[in-house]
Amino acid sequence: MDSLKAVIRNVPEYEYFKTVDELNESSKKLAEQYPDLASFYRIGESMAGDPIYCLKIGNGSRAILMYGFPHPNEPIGSMMLDYLSQQLVENEAFRNTFKDVSWYIVKVADNDGAKLNEGWFRGPYTPLNYALNFYRPASFQQVEWTFPIKYKTLDNNDPIPETRALMNIIEEVKPIFIYSLHNAGFGGVYNYISDDAPILYPIFEKAYEDQNIPAALGEPEMPYAVKFAEAVFKMPTMRDTYDYYAANTDRDPAEIIGKAGTCSYEYGKQFNEKVFELVCEVPYYYNPKIEDLSETEFIRRDLVLANIEDTKLEDQKIKEIYFPLKDRLVVDTPLRTALDDFLESSERHLPVQENWAKTAKELEKKATVAEAFDNQQVSKTYKMLLWGMLRRIMLLNYEKTNDDEFKAAAEKAYRHMKDMSDKLEKELEYTIIPIKKLVQIQLMSGLYAALYALERS
Repeated sequence: MDSLKAVIRNVPEYEYFKTVDELNESSKKLAEQYPDLASFYRIGESMAGDPIYCLKIGNGSRAILMYGFPHPNEPIGSMMLDYLSQQLVENEAFRNTFKDVSWYIVKVADNDGAKLNEGWFRGPYTPLNYALNFYRPASFQQVEWTFPIKYKTLDNNDPIPETRALMNIIEEVKPIFIYSLHNAGFGGVYNYISDDAPILYPIFEKAYEDQNIPAALGEPEMPYAVKFAEAVFKMPTMRDTYDYYAANTDRDPAEIIGKAGTCSYEYGKQFNEKVFELVCEVPYYYNPKIEDLSETEFIRRDLVLANIEDTKLEDQKIKEIYFPLKDRLVVDTPLRTALDDFLESSERHLPVQENWAKTAKELEKKATVAEAFDNQQVSKTYKMLLWGMLRRIMLLNYEKTNDDEFKAAAEKAYRHMKDMSDKLEKELEYTIIPIKKLVQIQLMSGLYAALYALERS
């Protein structure tokens, strides 16, 4: 275990996030330098035709799958995988801590999307610059959420090429541990795991406490998340989402879900019943309020409902700029597909969330400082993201057509984002977390979870 602790401790300082090309080049060099231990090979291609690569390390009978960029605005895990892969080939003592293992490391699961986020990878790491250069795919074009599923009235089997590449690995090697490297934007650290594993909870806690980063103790990402421990939740699946919609609306849940599929865990379990999966969500920014459990004067239900109303208002403002110009757009870009999907999805999902918020008993109590901070401030940082995609769409079309109406729309979107940012900068009092600390948290959580999965298997 000393070698494992040393590897965690020795994560270098990082000034920026690596690009897709830099990550692939790093993997290629490792395979060339250590041909007896590593191989670098193509596992598929993106929707745009770019190759997707896997770095395989070791020749054990038990497989571990780790992949970065399950969402392309989430690069932290790719940096962790870049460092981990180097340690696995160069550090024999560390490698031997994991007996009889083959590591399948996909540093970039979504090439196309990651490249559309590279505009902020070298900073400045402010919420505004992040939003100005942000891209996240439509729900039916996300690597993590297009694995096939058939459940009750839901029957979605249209995985994108990127997801198919991961499916091929899962089907072939039947991993005992899957680590999907997500990360959050603002807040604290929290984890999803596929099964209750109390032995891991103190390790997860130590991972972020060692870096002086708080746990996320505000509103859970999903209202139906099952809590195992503080900042530890059961891995949500599309079946859970379906059942949540069924309980909070009279509509067919399949209509609300649309064309999205399920996650890697739910798919992986079909090929290995004992597969264990971890998602360690780490933020770019934090404020100590995110772990403050003292009571406020606010009722939690009122805050949740006010947040929903604010989302509706922001969506409407975007539509007022976007819809009059929509039929004149000439640039075919994933940004437009994503914005259309998020606006349509919001119309389907918000009524369900509102019904839940009006009746959920857990919302009757006074809100904690963490819950209030989540609803009143943090949520606004995420609302800026759609504005950023709207602005990029308008700029692309202005560059193509020289139509001043597109330019004016982009400028209007920017002014609104700047106003939001100026207010948030005064309210958030945030700290930008060094990349090294975030890599160390994901690395420590992932390595000990891998050992747990190996022991369990």
